[in-house]
Amino acid sequence: MPFPDEIHASVSVVDYQPGWPDEFELIAGRLAAALGHRAVAVDHVGSTSVPGLPAKDCIDVQVRTADLDGDGLVETMEGLGFRLRPEPWNVLEVSSGTQSRKRVFAPPVGARSSNIHFRIAGGPNARYALLFRDYLRADEAARVGWGAFKQRLAVSVTDWADYGQIKAPATQVLIAGAERWARETGWSPS
Repeated sequence: MPFPDEIHASVSVVDYQPGWPDEFELIAGRLAAALGHRAVAVDHVGSTSVPGLPAKDCIDVQVRTADLDGDGLVETMEGLGFRLRPEPWNVLEVSSGTQSRKRVFAPPVGARSSNIHFRIAGGPNARYALLFRDYLRADEAARVGWGAFKQRLAVSVTDWADYGQIKAPATQVLIAGAERWARETGWSPS
């Protein structure tokens, strides 16, 4: 559930914004400086990371880390004003049939809309996020089709929870194509 300052009237999917990569870089730089060695990598993931893809105007950042629990991770993020999301789907997720742990933080109050996803480096859910991004960057037909689907869905389903529930099975179909593409091209996470 969003925090009170994040509540929007309805789902909105907008055309790709050329400034999204620069906004990611600002967030990533701040995170990398604060996290130091705890950040194995900081990745721009999700729909805003795919040039030409319509998306919700929320920057998704993946921080790949060796440890989700120790080394003061939560305290460091809270010290920067980020807020740990408590919902079960922000603690455990299933990616390609494998359950994995994660932590997700909301932005500081008044900051640019974002979700900061911490995942174990090399884990299946970290791979999944990178595969989603790289496949849609590489396959124009998949990118156009996925964007059109999300725009139509946002027009007809304006409730956030319903939007996510309907989009989830369609995402599995998209990832099946991405896995096929990964095998055919020899793709591996960077």
